[in-house]
Amino acid sequence: MQPIDLDPAQPRRDFLKKLSAASLAALMARAPRAAAAEAVHQPTATADACILLWMGGGMAAPDTFDPKAYQPFVKGAPVAKMLSTFPAINTAVDSIKICQGLENIAKVMDRATLIRSAVQPDLGSILHSRHQYHWHTGYVPPQTVAAPHLGAWMAKVLGPRNPVIPAFINIGQRLEGVGESEELKAFTTGGFFGSEFGPMSLPFPEDAMLAVRPPKGMDPGRFANRQAFFKKLVDQNPHRDLMSDYQQQSMLRALENAHRLLSSPEAKVFDLGLETKETREAYGNTRFGQGCLLARNLVEHGARFVEVTTEYVPFLHWDTHADGHSVMEQMHREIDSPIARLILDLEERKLLDRTLVVIASEFSRDALIEGVPGSNAQDQSNAKSDTLEEPKHYGLHRHFTGGTSVVMFGGGMKRGFVYGATADERPLIAIKNPVSISDLHATIFTAMGISPKTMYEIEQRPFYATLDAKGVAIKDVFAAG
Repeated sequence: MQPIDLDPAQPRRDFLKKLSAASLAALMARAPRAAAAEAVHQPTATADACILLWMGGGMAAPDTFDPKAYQPFVKGAPVAKMLSTFPAINTAVDSIKICQGLENIAKVMDRATLIRSAVQPDLGSILHSRHQYHWHTGYVPPQTVAAPHLGAWMAKVLGPRNPVIPAFINIGQRLEGVGESEELKAFTTGGFFGSEFGPMSLPFPEDAMLAVRPPKGMDPGRFANRQAFFKKLVDQNPHRDLMSDYQQQSMLRALENAHRLLSSPEAKVFDLGLETKETREAYGNTRFGQGCLLARNLVEHGARFVEVTTEYVPFLHWDTHADGHSVMEQMHREIDSPIARLILDLEERKLLDRTLVVIASEFSRDALIEGVPGSNAQDQSNAKSDTLEEPKHYGLHRHFTGGTSVVMFGGGMKRGFVYGATADERPLIAIKNPVSISDLHATIFTAMGISPKTMYEIEQRPFYATLDAKGVAIKDVFAAG
């Protein structure tokens, strides 16, 4: 499957047009056909569920999980000397240090595998949602078909763990009313697999219960009648020719699944109001923190894949283009307690061994380099200066794809283990065991019991779980490897 050529200078609107074309093509697509079972050997799963903690916007590895030489703010100091703006701190593993501000995560690093050598391709132009599309699907956009999200692959190949709880749930990311929303919607989908394998989206975890109950004031009988009427509308759509029979039936099955959940006593799993005040406070009073708590409950009750995000909004959160250090302090506070609490709670409930928890971002950040050394990608930093003259200059502002950190807990991974390394001096590129997105996905898929070579035929062409079926799992990170 060859992607449509994309000129690095191509306007964003053209990129959107091609994404829209792929989405329309998905509506017309016939049922994808799986390769013969004997043709693909599925590995033995080490995990039953996966939680992806998504740091949307570009989490700077040197200011989180891969500390380098610390440079405090000193007016007039050369920016070229700025590698990390937080000092390193000890963790529960003597040989592993991470950055100040992540003290709670440091206490659970003895349960983690830390990959410090993830790399992303230089796509010529750096658009966050484009790199996020690549990370979440394994394919560089735009594609001639709608590529399924990582979670959709798990929902399709593995099916639900609990027939009532959606297999794929997306928490914390608004898909309306934020910048690049159309691009985000392009990969937050079941793709050509169909609507039933797409995500249940819960942008505000504290309101998740509202998504699984009939509208206020509507009695169950009237709600059931409305459901039946809506199903009839879809089934008798006068524009049936704009959607294949497979996609229509997939949409109807998605509606039936939603109705089953709304009618089930298990819907209470979504109600964070049932948690104690102490538990909710332990996870932090933020959307991300409450999202981690909701993810814990959902996995405990049978969700297959849950993504929790700090939410990607251009120029907010991890997307630092100025005032990088102060923003990073805020992001440390937002993720530190919830992540540590999630790991401890899963462990206490004896779920961690079979739940793969992944912390990841689309790329890292550097003070000087955009993309990779030698890239001609446009520099988008708002803090351009050769010296530290103001606090806004202090921090890592430029997108860096040459070396990124990924943290993995549970799910059959080694404990207290570091894989790969980046250089200690700029450029901070991966110098040991570089890990591509295809290989990272192969590792995640393998842990979940899915071969990286799993293939579906769509529009008479093969489409693989990893690009061209070339992804190779990192055996060294598995506890039994």
